[in-house]
Amino acid sequence: MFKKMLIANRGEIACRVASTARRMGIATVAVYSDADVNARHVEMCDEAYRLGPAAVAESYLNGAALIAAARHSQAEAIHPGYGFLSENEAFAQAVEDAGLTFIGPPAAAIAAMGNKSAAKALMAQASVPLVPGYHGEDQASGHLAAEAARIGYPVLIKASSGGGGKGMRIVTEAGQFEAALTSCKREAKASFGNDHVLIERYLQKPRHIEIQVFADRHGGCIYLFERDCSVQRRHQKVLEEAPAPGMDEKRRKAMGEAAVAAARAVNYVGAGTVEFIANQDGSFFFMEMNTRLQVEHPVTELVTGFDLVQWQLSIASGARLPVSQDQLALNGHAIEARIYAENPMRDFLPATGNLAVLRMPEAIEFDLGSPAQPAGASGFRIDSGVREKDVITPFYDPMIAKLIVWGKDRNEALLRMSAALGRCHIVGVATNVAFLKRLVANTDFASGNLDTGLIERWRDTLLPKASAPGELTLALAVARRLAIEAEKPSPDPWQALGAWCLNAPALRVFEFESDETVYAVKLSFAAGAITLATGGTPLPFAWHVANDDVTVTLGDKTHHAKVFIDGASLYVEDAVSTYRLLEVDRLLHAGEPELEGGRLSAPMPGKVVAVLARVGEAVVRGAPLVVMEAMKMEHTIAAPENGTISEVLYAVGDQVAEGAELVRFALAAGAP
Repeated sequence: MFKKMLIANRGEIACRVASTARRMGIATVAVYSDADVNARHVEMCDEAYRLGPAAVAESYLNGAALIAAARHSQAEAIHPGYGFLSENEAFAQAVEDAGLTFIGPPAAAIAAMGNKSAAKALMAQASVPLVPGYHGEDQASGHLAAEAARIGYPVLIKASSGGGGKGMRIVTEAGQFEAALTSCKREAKASFGNDHVLIERYLQKPRHIEIQVFADRHGGCIYLFERDCSVQRRHQKVLEEAPAPGMDEKRRKAMGEAAVAAARAVNYVGAGTVEFIANQDGSFFFMEMNTRLQVEHPVTELVTGFDLVQWQLSIASGARLPVSQDQLALNGHAIEARIYAENPMRDFLPATGNLAVLRMPEAIEFDLGSPAQPAGASGFRIDSGVREKDVITPFYDPMIAKLIVWGKDRNEALLRMSAALGRCHIVGVATNVAFLKRLVANTDFASGNLDTGLIERWRDTLLPKASAPGELTLALAVARRLAIEAEKPSPDPWQALGAWCLNAPALRVFEFESDETVYAVKLSFAAGAITLATGGTPLPFAWHVANDDVTVTLGDKTHHAKVFIDGASLYVEDAVSTYRLLEVDRLLHAGEPELEGGRLSAPMPGKVVAVLARVGEAVVRGAPLVVMEAMKMEHTIAAPENGTISEVLYAVGDQVAEGAELVRFALAAGAP
């Protein structure tokens, strides 16, 4: 076994690997960029080395710097985690050439599976079923369009390299093909350095089912059953579970054996995932093989009882697989939810900011290494690479945490997931927690009626238009603010913030802004009675505050919620919704001009990758003007109305901050 290893990654996977290595008595070396100087994974490891600036190309993708850090620290092995260089055959080979152990498959296996087109040809030879498509080398746009017509629409354009939903576009008709191909190739080039694509028939209502495989250096290869990853947005997984709902033993065995055949075809070693697209009738087709550990590996760990990271380290050091296929069994059901800093209401745009509050349900360490779960376990597991007060930056994947639950069956796991999400409180950055609550409660998901189009099919329910804060919500915010004032009493009546008033009934007006609307709340104090009004009849008002727990009674209604404060913002979070209320300070903003029309701003921090707008050009509503890239995903900024471009403020390659003005245009006559 290794005495010391370097973890060539960051975030929750680096923390997870460090934790397992510590239990195994292996010293760990962290690496970090300038954006991660104080990151949790740096703190968890025994040593840490700076790689370079925040940009991934100058830090976590710098293979030479990683190997140099390993040599300098006298590490014997490098664990690549997932993402970054984990599936880069050149890096794997460079690690081996440096006399170090790459904790993953051989470079040749990564190369064989890294190119999806070549991999599918290899799978055909291994009799693994494939989706009809084109995987050839001719990348001329005309030829690809002809192949799409031959396959039949709808088709899926997909980057031959990489994964994670990047470089993928669904095309439903021939007229959309050219624009989709251009965008897909550009995103693939930015993400993977290779704009080669393949085209496949896009299956209707498919499921995404993947098989966890493990192989050792002695010819052993097994599958640890399946995970259902059908619930996705923008081709990226949101919820994952094991086992797959409705999976029978015959189909499970067929898919498992196909996955093992795929792994054996490339002489695989270590942890890998073979991904299949499956029809509702039970037929399935090979999509790709991820030659690394997957983000969703914890659900497999909880239903098998084995620590897959421990297996990785043991097998890389030369050990055999600890069990045979016939010794494996499923136990219970596990579900994982990915908690992201993103705004679901804005098409899941990544979000950045300070984690002013990060409260997660109390979790336990599962007894991995034994198929039986500990008696009385809470069933919650949290994998996270951040802490409260950390900053979510625009440089890396915006995942905050993975919330994993285990139950004796799927119903119990669903109940635990719902309860756990209700105990997730995150303030300071937009998140998908409220969206996840609705998703877990969705009738199709709850019943196991899964397919990759579930979120889009239920979009109106899962992504409802934000409602205005009601009177009770505003009352909760007022109560929280009053409690803060009470904590800082002043002996000077002129400095006090309370309700005292000279020779007259006291009246206080609070103003809160939500979604560009200002709400006034009037609080009246007279003859020992307190009333509250937001425009209607004043109602008797009482409140109780204990830290962030706030209870108010307004008239004959009582309401309870969590209310968190971050600067001038109050976050009112009940069982259904979260409202961000910005306390308005009229004096602070006096004299500021209103924003003029004709502005288009960046919805998130990122890089400009295409400028389609031209000064003097007339555009129609919805016309694409600027394409930005953030976290390796493209986002198109379109014209909100008909008008004429008057100024373009950024060029391709420029980095822009969230809210930066990108384009100015004059509204056409008659435009609102």
